[in-house]
Amino acid sequence: MTEQTITLHRAPKAPVHPKNERWSVDAIEALFQLPFPELLYRAQIVHREHFDPTKVEFATLLSVKTGGCPENCGYCPQAAEFDTGVKASKLMELEEVLFAAKRAKEAGATRFCMGAAWRAPKDRDIEKVAELVRGVKGLGMETCATLGMLEDGHAEQLRDAGLDFYNHNLDTAPEFYGDIVSTRDYQDRLDTLARVRGAGVKICSGGIVGMGETVRHRAGLIAELANLDPYPESVPINNLVRVEGTPLANQAPIDPFDFVRTIAVARITMPKARVRLSAGRQQMGDGIQALCFLAGANSIFYGDKLLTTGNPDTEADMQLMQRLGMSPAQQPPGKT
Repeated sequence: MTEQTITLHRAPKAPVHPKNERWSVDAIEALFQLPFPELLYRAQIVHREHFDPTKVEFATLLSVKTGGCPENCGYCPQAAEFDTGVKASKLMELEEVLFAAKRAKEAGATRFCMGAAWRAPKDRDIEKVAELVRGVKGLGMETCATLGMLEDGHAEQLRDAGLDFYNHNLDTAPEFYGDIVSTRDYQDRLDTLARVRGAGVKICSGGIVGMGETVRHRAGLIAELANLDPYPESVPINNLVRVEGTPLANQAPIDPFDFVRTIAVARITMPKARVRLSAGRQQMGDGIQALCFLAGANSIFYGDKLLTTGNPDTEADMQLMQRLGMSPAQQPPGKT
């Protein structure tokens, strides 16, 4: 027998990113173009430098004020101008929110996010949400809110009530943004993030893929996020949930591997952020979710519903964690 020689072909190299320099869209697009095994390998190296790869943060999101939003985001079933069957409701009472937060905590969630369908809350709205934040904070949970665009002083009020994170997604790249929403512009989003950061509140900001954007657009979104100074502490990556009645209802779904690539690129460019699997997780299946964890995702929204769209149930999530040998990043009191 003759000995066979196996030649291992190394993947082409993407640009090495110098520390403390801005990520260019070209450099990020080069990451997207890497062979899939090479991209995941690089993401794993970065992930393991900063996190235990077997741990996942569990967060719960509750819609505390649903529907009737005057914005026209093409993906959103809560926009007033779209006929999606979502009925507008008033802000939930404190007792209702605390009941939901307690249930989330008992189910294993450590962060509780409250979402309200406003373009920009008024002063009286901020006062009411601050009361909700104080209540949830009193349960020993991390608090997060997503309320739309904030005016001067609002972030400080929420901070003083105990708000840990404010969610305000950039959605997509600046040059594609106008194709998705016309009732606000990109700078409005950046201005709110600046107000939140200026108040000392941590930022949760990410985007949506699968809206018809190109790979270049995805690279542009990641560049905007990664070049914030500092970049967000939490980065939710949403897979478009196509809802009847919205302009994007018939949008072709993204290739699942392209979604995993987005997770990996977010991990590489924002090494210390919590990269979260958010909307659309229900449609992914266990295999793609597992690949996302391998690519550097280490947070999920956990619970029956994500604002107005379905989410995998808590029992299925726990079973998946067990099958993968993974576990919650933080155990709530009374859990082992």
